[in-house]
Amino acid sequence: MSNRYFSYRDGRLQASGVPLDALAEAVGTPFYCYDADALEHSYSHFATALSGLPATICYALKANSNQAVIATFARLGAGADVVSEGELRRALTAGVPARKIVFAGVGKTPRELAAGLDAGILQFNVESLSELKRLAEVATARGTTAPVALRVNPDVDAGTHAKITTGRADSKFGIDAAEARAFLLANREIPGIRIEGLAVHIGSQLTDIQPYRLAFERLIALYRELKTAGLPLKRLDFGGGIGISYRHGPLSENGAGEEVGEADARVTAYAEMVRGLVQGLDADFVFEPGRLLVGNAGVLVTRVLYVKDNGPRRFVIVDAAMNDLIRPTLYDAWHEIVPLTQPAAGAALRPVDVVGPICESSDTFARERPLPPVAEGDLLAFSSAGAYSFVMASTYNSRPLAPEVLVRGDRYAVVRPRMDYETMIGQDRLPDWLAGQDDSPRQRKAGRARGAA
Repeated sequence: MSNRYFSYRDGRLQASGVPLDALAEAVGTPFYCYDADALEHSYSHFATALSGLPATICYALKANSNQAVIATFARLGAGADVVSEGELRRALTAGVPARKIVFAGVGKTPRELAAGLDAGILQFNVESLSELKRLAEVATARGTTAPVALRVNPDVDAGTHAKITTGRADSKFGIDAAEARAFLLANREIPGIRIEGLAVHIGSQLTDIQPYRLAFERLIALYRELKTAGLPLKRLDFGGGIGISYRHGPLSENGAGEEVGEADARVTAYAEMVRGLVQGLDADFVFEPGRLLVGNAGVLVTRVLYVKDNGPRRFVIVDAAMNDLIRPTLYDAWHEIVPLTQPAAGAALRPVDVVGPICESSDTFARERPLPPVAEGDLLAFSSAGAYSFVMASTYNSRPLAPEVLVRGDRYAVVRPRMDYETMIGQDRLPDWLAGQDDSPRQRKAGRARGAA
């Protein structure tokens, strides 16, 4: 097995120069591990592919919002695509300049709109005319003007999972193109609002550039029409969504050595398509990659607790669970699963169900997955866990959140420690009628009796 960032060396799976079994001993399991070299490569290749274009690359924080990950991209020149005040605060704290932040999302609250205005962000991607009205009210009350890009719904099916497709007419995202055109032509001046561009985002995990081409052609045609009509537009936001390989990810025996090259080729084809469409266009451009930059830069490491046979089915029960990695439960997603100790050449594979300890049948990572021999105490890695993994984690079953570790070369740092039970339980508060020492049911009954007397 070979990969530029995750590979077996001397029989041990490593992230760059750090053996993952050594990390397991140091921080316990389960844990997430991200490779900084992989993060930097993904960003640098994307930026190089777009070189020469007036482009701002805004990393989509929803994919992975660890401060160290955001800061890694910020130091490379990235902006940020945020969808909440929390993500806005994370981006600013990690060193992303406000002038490189795009605020998206269909349900921004007045407080969030005010936070973006006060920070001085690049633009709000407005997703409804109702939101535009609310933003105008907030901006006017603060004596300022909001920079806006209207997110247009191009009615393009991205062809991905239904839960991550956002560009169809039946989606909650964006404004119908005809409605956006009519509104902008009829409302040249909007108090508190400065319409600077148009935006589009048709979904996530796209591996085919044709849906992009169709959506971008429609967006560019509308942009040209509105510019010709005299609207002072200057920016096109093409969104994100470029996908990664999961079935042949960085830990796959079949595709281990090729995923980086495959992703690079996909980005190159995407950039060439964009260049062809925008040739001669008077506009700046925004791109919002997320999963592409972080997905295959991370793994989730877990330990086998038990192996048991129920009739013909063998179950491998691990200490990670759906609260740590919900994608298989939520999307029926596939993640490669490999042992941290390299299997012997020609080791026989046996179909097993890899499951977690949570009291839900849906707490299943893989069904009848062919794996080499696995024993209790062994360590396994789930590939492609850099995106939509920790950020979607929870404390379901009162399981503390797992730690996150960042590796660079032969060094590592715990960039988010494991949550302890005191912190988790300490977030709860007892009401005054439960907090008192003298408020038991018997004492309350006695108190009522004394009052009656």
